[in-house]
Amino acid sequence: MIANGLVADGAGVAAARSSVSRRVLQATGSLALAGVVVKSAAVGKEIVVAAAYGRSNAMDAFLVAFLVPNLLINIVAESLNQALIPVVVRVRLCEGAEAARRLFSNAVSAACVMLAAAAIGMALAARPLLPFIASNFSPSKFELALRLFYVLLPCVVLGGIASVFTAVLNTADKFLLPALAPILISLTIVISTASLRGSLGIWALALGTLAGASFQVLLLAAATQRNGYTVYPSWHGIDAATREVGARFWPLLLGAVVASGGMLVDQAMAAMLPPGSVSALVFAGRFVSVSLALVAGAISSALAPAFSALVAQRDWIACRAAVRSWSIRSAAISVPLAVVLMAGAPMILRLTLQHGAFGAHDSRVVAPVLAMSAIQIPFFVVSRVHYRFIVAMGRSDLIFYCGAINLVIDIVLNIVLMRILGVAGIALATSLWTVATFAFLWFWSAKLLSASSAGAQA
Repeated sequence: MIANGLVADGAGVAAARSSVSRRVLQATGSLALAGVVVKSAAVGKEIVVAAAYGRSNAMDAFLVAFLVPNLLINIVAESLNQALIPVVVRVRLCEGAEAARRLFSNAVSAACVMLAAAAIGMALAARPLLPFIASNFSPSKFELALRLFYVLLPCVVLGGIASVFTAVLNTADKFLLPALAPILISLTIVISTASLRGSLGIWALALGTLAGASFQVLLLAAATQRNGYTVYPSWHGIDAATREVGARFWPLLLGAVVASGGMLVDQAMAAMLPPGSVSALVFAGRFVSVSLALVAGAISSALAPAFSALVAQRDWIACRAAVRSWSIRSAAISVPLAVVLMAGAPMILRLTLQHGAFGAHDSRVVAPVLAMSAIQIPFFVVSRVHYRFIVAMGRSDLIFYCGAINLVIDIVLNIVLMRILGVAGIALATSLWTVATFAFLWFWSAKLLSASSAGAQA
C-alpha cells in the first residue's frame, strides 16, 4: 500500500513537472509567433524610417533623444516587472487571488510615482546631462535633440505602465496579447512618417512613437481589467508581499542602471566618431534586437512564471532540469541565427535598409557593425535562462554585481576596440561583455541549485 502510494505520488510529481514543461513550451511558441509578427512590423517600420531619414543629423538627434526615455522604461519598469512576477505567483498560490490583486494595485501605484518622478527629474537635468551623450553634436543638432527629448518623455510613464500590465498578465499565463501589443507603436510610426514627414520632418517620428505607446497602454489596460485586476492606482498599505517586492526591486534597479549605462556609454562613444556613427550602431542593433526578442524574449518571458512557481514549491529537481533543457534549446536555436546574421550582414542590409536616403555606402558602414553585434546572440539568449532562475530565487543582488562588472568591461573594450575598428569595435565590445554575462550567470545559477538541493536533502 505504501509502495503504491509512493509510486502514485511520484507519478503525480512527474505529471506536474511535465505539465509545467508543456506550458512553458506552449507559451514560448505563442511568444515566438507574436514576436515574428511584431518584429516583422518593426523591420517594416525601420525600412520606412531609414528610407525617410537615412543616417541624417535629424535621425541622430531623434535616436539620442529617445535613448534616455527608453533606458528609463527598461531601468524602472523592467526591474519592477521582474521583481513583481515571482511574488505575485507565490502570493496567488499561498494566499489567494485577492491578496495578489492588492499587491498588483500597490505595484501600479508605485510604478506611476517612480516613473513620473524619473521623467520629471530627467526633464530638469536634460540640458546639462544630454551633452555627455551628444558630445560631438553641433549647437543646432543638440537643440533639436533636446526638444525631441522633452516630447518623448511621456513614453517613460506609458511604457512603464505597459510593462507592469504585461507582467501580471504573464503570471496568469496570458502571453499572446501582451506580446502583440507593441505592434501598435510600429504601425503608428509608419503611418505618421508616411503621412506627416513632408510637413513635420523628424517630428512625425516622435509623434508616432508617442501615439503608439498610448494605444499600447490602453489595449493592455483593457486586458488586465478583464482578468480581474484594477488598473487604476490604489494603495493598500505596506504588507509583507509589498516589502518583498521592494527588497527584490532595488538591487534589480541598481543592476539595470549599471547595465543600461553600457548602452549610454556605447552611444556616447559612437557620437565621438564621424557623423552617422550613432545611426550605424543603432541600425545594426535593430537586427540583433529583433533576434534577441524573438528567441530570448520568448523563452525568458515564458520561463519567468514557471521558475517562480517551481521555486515557491521548492522543486529543485524540476528547476535543475528546466535550466539544463532550456539552455540547450536556447543554444540550438540561437547559434545558427547568429551565424546567419554574421555571414549575411551585407545582403541583409541591401535587401532591407538600402532604399531612399540609405545608400550603398551606408550598407558598407553598417555591415561590419551588424556582424560584430551578432556574436552576442547565443550568449545573451542562454544567459536569460539563468537570469530568470536567479531572479526567481530572490538573488537580485547578483544581477547588480554582474552589471557593475560588465560596465567596466564595456568601457575598457570600447576604448581599445573603437580605435582599431571604429564603430564596429563598439559593437564587438558589447558582444564580448555579453560573453562575460553568460559566464557569471551560469556559474551562480549552478551554485544556487547545488546549495538548494543540498539544503533540501539535509
